[in-house]
Amino acid sequence: MAPAARRYDTLAAAKSTVPSQGMVDQAMSITDIFGQNTLTLDTLKARMPKSTWKKLQKTVQEGEKLDAEVADAAAIAMKDWATEKGATHFTHWFQPLTGSTAEKHDSFITPNQGGGAISEFSGKDLIQGEPDASSFPSGGLRATFEARGYTAWDPTSPVFIIENPNGSYLCIPTAFASWKGEALDHKTPLLRSVEALNKSAKRALKLFGVEAVRVTSTVGCEQEYFLIDQEFFYRRPDLMTSGRTLVGAKPPRGQELDDHYFGSIPDRVLSFMLDAERELYKLGIPVKTRHNEVAPSQYEIAPIFEQCNVAADHQQLMMITLRRVAKKYGLECVLHEKPFDGINGSGKHTNWSISTEGGVNLLEPGETPHQNLQFLFFFTAVLHGVYHHQDLLRASIATAANDHRLGANEAPPAIISAYIGEQLEDVVHQLLNGGLKDSMKSGLLGLGTPVLPTLPKHAGDRNRTSPFAFTGNKFEFRAVGSSQSVSFPIVVLNTAVAEGIDVLSERLEKELKKSKLETALGKILRKTLKEIESIIFNGDGYSDEWQVEAEKRGLLNMKTTADALPVLADKKNSKLFSTYKVLNKRELDSRLEILAEQYNTTITIEVDTTESIAKTMVYPAATRYLRNLAQAAEEVKEHGLEPTGTLDMLKTVNNGVNALGEALDGLRKAQEKVPHSNVLKTAKYMQTDVIPAMNAVRDAVDFLERYVSDELWPLPVYREMLFVK
Repeated sequence: MAPAARRYDTLAAAKSTVPSQGMVDQAMSITDIFGQNTLTLDTLKARMPKSTWKKLQKTVQEGEKLDAEVADAAAIAMKDWATEKGATHFTHWFQPLTGSTAEKHDSFITPNQGGGAISEFSGKDLIQGEPDASSFPSGGLRATFEARGYTAWDPTSPVFIIENPNGSYLCIPTAFASWKGEALDHKTPLLRSVEALNKSAKRALKLFGVEAVRVTSTVGCEQEYFLIDQEFFYRRPDLMTSGRTLVGAKPPRGQELDDHYFGSIPDRVLSFMLDAERELYKLGIPVKTRHNEVAPSQYEIAPIFEQCNVAADHQQLMMITLRRVAKKYGLECVLHEKPFDGINGSGKHTNWSISTEGGVNLLEPGETPHQNLQFLFFFTAVLHGVYHHQDLLRASIATAANDHRLGANEAPPAIISAYIGEQLEDVVHQLLNGGLKDSMKSGLLGLGTPVLPTLPKHAGDRNRTSPFAFTGNKFEFRAVGSSQSVSFPIVVLNTAVAEGIDVLSERLEKELKKSKLETALGKILRKTLKEIESIIFNGDGYSDEWQVEAEKRGLLNMKTTADALPVLADKKNSKLFSTYKVLNKRELDSRLEILAEQYNTTITIEVDTTESIAKTMVYPAATRYLRNLAQAAEEVKEHGLEPTGTLDMLKTVNNGVNALGEALDGLRKAQEKVPHSNVLKTAKYMQTDVIPAMNAVRDAVDFLERYVSDELWPLPVYREMLFVK
């Protein structure tokens, strides 16, 4: 079958796809289904002895050590609950350094001496698993031949059931460590960072006369994604192998009309969303918002706040669920940060705050933030952490995919700065210039007609160009990529802020020996804000002027992953993580090795795919069109006419084919010179030499797409993929 026939068959199939019938066969009652596949503490209460349940409650809510008696009782309750729901297997569900999740299923069934079988699940089964660690990234933490690894139950994150039409299984969130006890996953350092933040925050709260049982960070992640018809997706080798289109000319219409953002959700997409949300509600994931995003075929889903460890687990489950449910509707959920060149990419805005066990948000400024001394303390501590560890924050979101997005007019720049809004900026200026007197009032907003209500107006606007923006009672880390695990960015935030809190606590403790709290706090806040004031920026992060201004302020501008990753080796950063017992030096070095290797591997996959598409799909289509043009020119001459236009087109396409050949040759030469002595050197060479050579091939292919006959072009084009819903 000719390429054109395949493409048009694909287009016809995509257009004929309708929302699946019967996928959600009843009205959705959120309150009835919410958490039905999650075993919460409250559900366990009715299934466990009272004494052991209280011990488990203290472990979950207060961080006390877990004992074997509790594990045995919890295991029995979990097994009974899971089997009642039809589960036949269990798995230790963990998050290796691949950035995704992993699981090995074991049956509840154990043969007995009578030739039958019984259902068993012990505390030992619950607490510890032993998956083979040999094929997971370790970054040098173990030798290649060393295979032993351990999973350890994380009781602070609830177990859950994953359903399948043919059965279900129990998932137990766990940490994953090597035989020597070093973290091979994202969860272990995340839990360590939670403990570090807890200790530092409780120390600080005592200075304000507050006794907290436990303090943790809370997180809510806004997940952006694209939905592409599977008929198109499977005709695009680049989307299948790398998650983004490595070639593709800009269509006549993209997002210029601003008509997709918050627009009416197409029926097929809405059907998918309702089904996906139903599955997420059953897992206890509190999704709150859905809407069309800026780019065509781009959407967003966002949950409300949860404790950061649970939020990170739920974020992984959300990505898995979106991908799985999309397939039921003939769609593919694309989570890559930049699937389509020339239109907005996707992020995962990570909203972060700090709360006590009683739900008191320590970053809630109130109506008069200038009088809220406790808020000003923690607010300044966060800014301290961001200023002193801007390099780590940048490295935490450094990936090959995110490099395409950061700095474009759709995402914050690679320069880390903090937007704090007009009201708090005014408070900071007051602090730096003598003392606190007042807070800017929010007031009311009239809309010019009595039929519309008068609206309460915020004291400051929002800033979508800031990578780290204060948005009322939380900070929004907008630079996180849509496809990555949120755990490492949260680890960095938790640890950096823990240090900031300790620095301010130590300063305040010394001043309290000389003066009262208000006077002492004013002095240390002024001192700290003078040191870190340059991190505050309320202006346009997209502007060229900000690039110049940021350099004058001494802020870092690490534009690519290859620029950012080396900071993980800095002594300052190793000291931070080791001081707070979050990552030892070997564990931190392993992250550097793994992230660099993932970057290099990603680029290599993209290069090989680009080369394959150009050689096996584009070149044959272009030469076929050249042949058609040459034959047409000859036929015109046979009729005694001058084929000027055809010859011009023939020359243009031939030049394009020649340019493609030259670009492929340049890419081959660039690949031959890749250094392999060091992953960081490889990454830098990939960024400076290989990626430009790959982009040259793309430019040549995109040029030909604009000239080669649509009937011969073998790849679904942007206008089809983005606008056929």
